[in-house]
Amino acid sequence: MKLINIGYGNMVSAGRVVAIVSPESAPIKRMIQDARDGGSLIDATYGRRTRAVIIADSGHIILSAIQPETVSNRIIGASDPTAAPEELEEEED
Repeated sequence: MKLINIGYGNMVSAGRVVAIVSPESAPIKRMIQDARDGGSLIDATYGRRTRAVIIADSGHIILSAIQPETVSNRIIGASDPTAAPEELEEEED
């Protein structure tokens, strides 16, 4: 099982991630609100702006304060042990 850092010490299992999307569109905002109302929202932003929405195969919605591209690169890096570490690092805002 590979764990992916989604910011500020929070980790998710790479194998459970179905999608990583931006929180800007109306359908994603509705999905977040529905998850909040249904108790399946995990807010890992520590009060910062949501930049990535991670959808897990369990139906949970995870909010992250790092860019979707950064999360994606970390997942790709976890599945490709030959990737150079400098290719995987990006600045967190």
